[in-house]
Formats: sequence, C-alpha cells, structure tokens
Amino acid sequence: MRKILVAAAVITAMATQPVIADERAVILIIGDGFDDTHVTMGRNYLKGQAGQLLLDQMPFRGAVQVETVNSEGTAIYVADSANTATTLATGAVTQIARIGKNASDQPVKTVLESAAAAGYKTGIVSTASVTDASPAAFAAHVTIRACENPVTIRGGEKYGVTFDGCPQDLKENGGMGSISEQLAVANVDVILGGGMEHFVAQYESDPTALALAKEHGVTILSQRDALKQQHVGRVIGLFSEDTMPVAWRGKNGQVAESIERSWLNHIHEMIGSITQPEVIECEANPSFAEMPSMETMTRYALDHLSRDNDKGFFLTIESASIDKKSHERDACGSIGEIKQLEEALAAAMEYASDNPNTLIMVTADHSQAAQIVPDPTLYTSLPIPVFSPGKVARIATPEGSVMRINYATNNIRSEEHTGANVPLFANSEAESVLSPFMRQRDIYAAMMRYLEL
Repeated sequence: MRKILVAAAVITAMATQPVIADERAVILIIGDGFDDTHVTMGRNYLKGQAGQLLLDQMPFRGAVQVETVNSEGTAIYVADSANTATTLATGAVTQIARIGKNASDQPVKTVLESAAAAGYKTGIVSTASVTDASPAAFAAHVTIRACENPVTIRGGEKYGVTFDGCPQDLKENGGMGSISEQLAVANVDVILGGGMEHFVAQYESDPTALALAKEHGVTILSQRDALKQQHVGRVIGLFSEDTMPVAWRGKNGQVAESIERSWLNHIHEMIGSITQPEVIECEANPSFAEMPSMETMTRYALDHLSRDNDKGFFLTIESASIDKKSHERDACGSIGEIKQLEEALAAAMEYASDNPNTLIMVTADHSQAAQIVPDPTLYTSLPIPVFSPGKVARIATPEGSVMRINYATNNIRSEEHTGANVPLFANSEAESVLSPFMRQRDIYAAMMRYLEL
C-alpha cells in the first residue's frame, strides 16, 4: 500500500511540473557595417569610454572573416551587403550584388528556408526596406540586388549606376520574380521594415507584390500602432517607402565636412592654416517620430513567432543604417542606429532568459568607412598644418569630450566599405556551435547545426 501511495505521489508531482518543450530558436542580429570601429563609436557615445555596451556583456566574442569572389572566382577583399548576407544565409561564397545565389548564379537554399521546411516559424526584421540586400538574402534569389520590384527587375538605375536588370529571374522567363514578389509569397511568418514602394510598384497590368501578398492571405501593416495588436497567420509590415528614417541626426542635419584650408595652404600644404569643422551635437531626428523602433518590431516578431509554437523559430534582425549613414558620413545617424541595435538585443536577451534553448548572435556583414582619429592630431607639435584629406565629424559626447570620426575612402558622395574582419558576439548557447575565429559560411553551418537541420 505504501508503494502505491509513493508512486501516486510521484505521478502527481510529475503532473504538476511544467512541461518543457524541446524547442529551439536562433536570433541572428546583423549590424550592417557594424565593425569594431562602429562598436567603439557606440560604446564611447552611449556608455562612455569606461562603460560597457550590452554587447560587451555577452559571454562569447569572436572574429569573422568576410569572403568574396569576382566573376572568375578569384578572391577580392572588400564585400557588399548582398554577397555577405548571402554567405551568412546560405554558406555560399559569392559575388558582389548576388542575393541568395552562388557564384555560378544558381539559387541556394537559405537557413530560413530550411528552417521553415522543417516546421520552424521564421521572421525577418530590418530598418531598411525589407527588399534590401541583407533581409532579402534570407528569403529571395536574384542575380542583382537592385531587382527589388517588378519594374526594377527589368533594369534601370540604382545608386547612380545603370543596370540591365535580372532577365533570368523574370517570371515570364521561368524565374522567381523580383525580390518583393518573392517575399510576398515566401514561407516567412513575419516580415517587418520599410519598402512599401517596392510592394506597390507595378509593371503594366501585372499584379503588384502587395496584391500578391493579399491574395495569399497575408496581413499587411503600415502603421506603428498596428504592432500593439496580435495577428494570426503571415504578417508583412511596411512602415516607410524605402529605408526607415534613423532615430538620430547631427544637429540641424550636420554631417562630416572637409577641413577648411587657407589660401596659403592651398598653395603649399606645409604653410598657411586650417580651420576645424564645428563640433556636432547629436539630436532626435524628427522624421523618426512616426516610425516603430527596432525594439518594437523585434518584440512584435518574437511574440508572433513564439505564440502557439512548440517547435521554435529562426529570426534575423538587421540594423541597416549603421552602414547607410556611414556611407553618408553621418556619424550621429550611425550611433543612433547602434542604440537601436542595443535595444533590440535587450529584447532578444529578455526572451532568451525565459527560453533557454535560444541562440543569439550579433555580427556584421562587412566593415565600413568610419575611423576614430585623434582630436586634436597627435602631431600638434609639428610647425605645419596637419589634417585629414577626407571629411571629419567632431561629435560632442555625453561625457564631455569630442570624438573625431574620419571618412576618407573616396572623393565622391558615398563612402565605401572596407575589408577588415567583423566581430561576433553571442550568448552562452554559442559554446556548442561557435568558435573564436570563423568565416561567414561557418556561421551558416553553425545555425543549421543548432537547429538540427
């Protein structure tokens, strides 16, 4: 009788214990252009030189080699977001401008697509247009990243360069269509970011990507407050026409400027004088006021993907304008975007604290132009003017100093990417799948391994 009572007590105790589902989740956060210089910029401004970002408190830190090839398959040493996001998403080392395709221009299945096929829920969040390179690489396949909608896939101009489009990707040629058309019907549970213009673009009488999405039962969101509600089924949120406005800007729109040189210095660089640009104070960007924050979109995506889900999910989140504002020499814009990344990371870590089988990784697709240089120059004792030949932004920091950011990769309006390796941060779940030095294709393999795909 006593044995029966003990057994009954054990069964009762087991019945009252919470059931722990064998679910797994991967949250990949990509800071576009988020190299060590930008990490340091963010730390100096947001936490002070002696402070720590939330990133700095993650238990795993590593470095990642970026790989790129040209059309002959030869290594080149500076990448773009399309080919590097494709490598992260597929493991394929490929050419600049490729989205979800290898160096032979063949579609390659992504980690997101593999996860969805295995029954995981999936999501994409970006502060860029969702058709932009990094988000698109996880759920679309086109030869050139500019083939974002049914019009541009037929050719046009992007970033001041004329291109022929992606004839092999046209639906009438047996292809999968433009990026927006592919996202409209993709097996992705939630997609949030900018890019409405690419979903309403129409070629002749063909249906728009927005119409395709609605035909497939997708809930379309366009207002920030819609994220306060829960929705059932596939959701696409498009909150701006293209890239979402950034949270911060330089006061009155100030960005980096060239050093002002006296006429004598123009005659000879060893004589005359120079005048430094004014110090820039960062301020809130009025254009951001109606936008959902990266944190808000992340929290919505986490809720949508985890609700009624005993399998798990894959979610990629992009902080896009670290890179975009570095191209524009707008240091305040980049720093404000780093703040947004930190806030999204906090939401992800909060989720992981309640759901232990969650791998969180933060990395970059490539490095970017910004450099932190001395203010004033270390060569002040020299009896000659010493200055950068590029453009500089002198940023007033909250701890009362000036952080001098130098941009000098070229002489045109848009700075260029650089070729350094990029950082990798992760939570303790990384111990089983990551190592201190990896290639971007290894990160793809690690995500596949963690999700047991």
